[in-house]
Amino acid sequence: MLGALSEKFRTLFGNLTGKRTLSEANIADAVAEVKTALLEADVNYTVVNSFVERVKSKALGDQVVKSVAPGEQFIKLVHDELVALMGTEETAIEFQGKPTVILMCGLQGSGKTTTCAKLAVHLQKKKRVLVAACDLQRPAAALQLQRLCEPAATPVFTIAGERSPVRVAQEAYKKAQEEQFDVLIVDTAGRLHLDEELMQELQEIKAAVNPHEVLFVANSTTGQDAVKTAAEFNQRVAITGTVLTMLDGTARAGAAISIREVTQKPLKFEGIGEKIGDLQPFNPRSMADRILGMGDVINLVRKAEEQWNEEEAKKLQKKIRKNTFTYEDYLSQMGMMKKMGPLKGLIQMIPGAANLPNLDKSEGEFKKIEAMIQSMTLDERQELVDIIPPRRWRIAKGSGTTIDDINRLIKGFKRMKDLVKNLPNKKQMENFKWH
Repeated sequence: MLGALSEKFRTLFGNLTGKRTLSEANIADAVAEVKTALLEADVNYTVVNSFVERVKSKALGDQVVKSVAPGEQFIKLVHDELVALMGTEETAIEFQGKPTVILMCGLQGSGKTTTCAKLAVHLQKKKRVLVAACDLQRPAAALQLQRLCEPAATPVFTIAGERSPVRVAQEAYKKAQEEQFDVLIVDTAGRLHLDEELMQELQEIKAAVNPHEVLFVANSTTGQDAVKTAAEFNQRVAITGTVLTMLDGTARAGAAISIREVTQKPLKFEGIGEKIGDLQPFNPRSMADRILGMGDVINLVRKAEEQWNEEEAKKLQKKIRKNTFTYEDYLSQMGMMKKMGPLKGLIQMIPGAANLPNLDKSEGEFKKIEAMIQSMTLDERQELVDIIPPRRWRIAKGSGTTIDDINRLIKGFKRMKDLVKNLPNKKQMENFKWH
C-alpha cells in the first residue's frame, strides 16, 4: 500500500536528514521533489500546488529549533501539512435517533456493496444494524450483500421481485423504526460512469429516507478520477463524507490526499483488505505516517486494544514485572496477536520497520515458535522444570523443528522477558506522537 510514494519520501528525507542548515536553495529542491512525488501519486494538481506553496512558505519562515536538526524540521512540516490537508482529526459518525440512516453511493466497481457489509459489521460492535439492499440494477447484488453479511448475522432487508429501490428503502426504514434498530445502511445502485438516471434515483432515495449521512465510496486505486467523481456526487446529493476502498492494493494516495480538499467533506473510513473486518476509521495522522513511511502506531495501538482489555493488560504487566511470564503466557499472547492480523502487516505498522528484510520469513518463524511451545508439556510451558537437552530433542521432534530452533527459542524467550520489562505502559502509548 502506498509503496511508491512512501519510497520516494523516504529517499528524499534520507537526503535531508543530517543537513546542518536548510538554505533557500535546498528547500526549493526539496519542495520540487515533494511536488513531483505527489503529482506522480496522482494527487490533484491544484491541491499539490497549494500544498507545496504552504510548505515552502513555512520552511523559509520557520525559526530553527536548536534541539531539532533542520532536515527533521522540514520532514515534520511536510507531515503536519499532510495531516491538515486530510482533515487533522478523525470524524466519527454522529448517531441521531433510531435509526441513524447512512446512504452509501458511488460508481460500480468501487467496492460499495462490500463496504456496506464491512461498515455494518464495524458498527455492529456497539449498535443494532439493518442493511437495505437497494441496488436493483446489478444482477445478484442483493444476494452478494446477504452473503457478505451472513457470517456476522447482520440482517439484510430485501423485497423479492420489487423493482423500485425507493420502495425498498422506505420499507426498510419502517422496519428499522418498528424494530428499534440503531442504524440503517442503504446500499444503492452504481453505474460504470455518472449519468442522470443514477443521480435521479439517488436523489429520490435520499428524499424518501432523509439520511443523516451520505457516504461516497471511492476506489483509491483510481486517483484523481475518484476525486472528480466525488466532487460531482457532492454537488448532486451533498455527501457528508468519503470511504476509501482498496488501500491494500496499488493505491497511489492521490484520492486519500485530494478528496477532502476538493469536496471539503471528511474522509471517514478506509478499507484495508478483503476480509469483512478490514475497515477502520480514517485517521489523517495515521495516513500521513503511512504515506511518509513512518509506520502506523495509531492503528497498531487500536488493534491491540481490541484484543487486550485493561484487566488483561494489567495481569500481563504484573506477570512481566514479577518475572512469572511463562511459555504458556507467551503462547496465549501469540494467539491474540494472530487475531490482530498477519504478522507482516503488524511489523510494517512499527515506525522504522518498513524496510526490514524477510518479513515473510518472520511469519514462518511465528508459526514455528507456536509449534515448538505446543509440543512442550504443561510443566515445561509453565517453567516448572528445566528444559534440559533430552527434553529439547523431544520438543524438536514433536514440532518438526531442529535442536538449534529450540535453543534459539529458549534464549530468545529469556531475552524477551528482560526486554518487555521496559516496554511503555498504556498511558505512555496513548501520549505517543511522532515528532
